[in-house]
Amino acid sequence: MDIRGFEVISDYEDKGINLPQRKTSQSAGYDIECAETVTLKVGEVSLLPTGLKAFMDFDEYLAIHIRSSMAIKKRVALVNSTGIIDSDYYNNEDNEGHIMIALINYGKEDITIEKGERIAQGIFSKYLMTSEDDATGVRVGGIGSTGV
Repeated sequence: MDIRGFEVISDYEDKGINLPQRKTSQSAGYDIECAETVTLKVGEVSLLPTGLKAFMDFDEYLAIHIRSSMAIKKRVALVNSTGIIDSDYYNNEDNEGHIMIALINYGKEDITIEKGERIAQGIFSKYLMTSEDDATGVRVGGIGSTGV
């Protein structure tokens, strides 16, 4: 892929994964669906698969936000408030850049998220670097690969 966008990862190619879409002409976020039915236990953190990866320019990232309806109606939240998908996460050797959504159920009962249910939204953004930036590392893995 040479332009910013989403792709289905190879493990999910034949599993009916929908590419994220904006719902209105002025929506900032692309709605991201859950790739499998998952039950979120009360008080526990769960990683929900999306079956997706995202390609973007080197100076961009994909911000992952919870959909407000998920937070308000289902009482779930992103564990890290906002997920950051770096451009070099795409096609990494550990998980092909599979975007996973880390949610916590802060309600009073278990919740089932159905396959195809919209759980988050992704917003592509540019970022700036300082003039003293000396980062030379190269990503070699997936989630958590740049250190604890």
